[in-house]
Amino acid sequence: MSWLRRGVSGLLLLAGLLLSGCRFLPGSPAATPLLATSPAGSIQPVSPTPTLFLPPPTLAAPEPDLAEPDSGWELLRPGLERRVQQLPGEAGQVRERLYMLRIDPAGYQFNVAYHPGRPQMLQAWQAETGALVVMNGGYFTEEYLATGLIIVDGQPNGVSYDGFAGMLAITPAGPELRWLAQQPYDPAEPLLAGLQSFPLLVKPGGVLGFPDESGQAARRTVIAQDRAGRFLFLIAGYGAFTLHELSQFLTNGDLDLDIALNLDGGPSSGIVLADPAESVLPQAFVPAVITVQPRP
Repeated sequence: MSWLRRGVSGLLLLAGLLLSGCRFLPGSPAATPLLATSPAGSIQPVSPTPTLFLPPPTLAAPEPDLAEPDSGWELLRPGLERRVQQLPGEAGQVRERLYMLRIDPAGYQFNVAYHPGRPQMLQAWQAETGALVVMNGGYFTEEYLATGLIIVDGQPNGVSYDGFAGMLAITPAGPELRWLAQQPYDPAEPLLAGLQSFPLLVKPGGVLGFPDESGQAARRTVIAQDRAGRFLFLIAGYGAFTLHELSQFLTNGDLDLDIALNLDGGPSSGIVLADPAESVLPQAFVPAVITVQPRP
């Protein structure tokens, strides 16, 4: 989460977010994910943040062996595939579990929903929007205002990040994932929706985007685009990846990515798929989400 303030440089923003942790909201009900989001006791808060979030559910520890380490891509409906990949750690136990959706934008509409100052859980966002897929968006302040630029219904809010960040830009022709150093935000461009975040984990062309090791592991949310133009939504729910490790995994793996952008992580990380009903639930309320609907 973030202690971001206007006028702070991009590097200071990144450092503050990487070093931030989480605090519990007493008395909040526990979420019940359809897919386990972390092994029991694996997520430890390290410092206070302004994030409002729920206590994690009681989860069983993962099995010591990897019976199904990788489901492979499974077709859920035309243009929508799902993959669940388990990554091994010491003694053969599951270190990280990746939940991924791969979406052909030719058959689906992307959008951004935002309630400044009024965050809610992903289940509520899905019920409100009726979207097939809902995933958490970018960073926000302690007042639940999006940092960077966010565009909803064609109306921009906030101030654009500089070149260290990336942007999901939804144009009349469809969604695009951009690196702001390569394609800065142009206020004259008629975007339907969009949001910004950082850092780039894979730079355009499949280049390693985060070469330095921070040592800070956390739950992660990623939006990416492969060389075929398909979008990938990825949740790493066990909190095992540092940004550098995730950047290496995405760059060197078999996903054939052209570009990948890190979104808000930690307790905010989560995704809801309405049909079939699957989810990796967050432990936080979020003010902004990315939604996906089948094209009419």
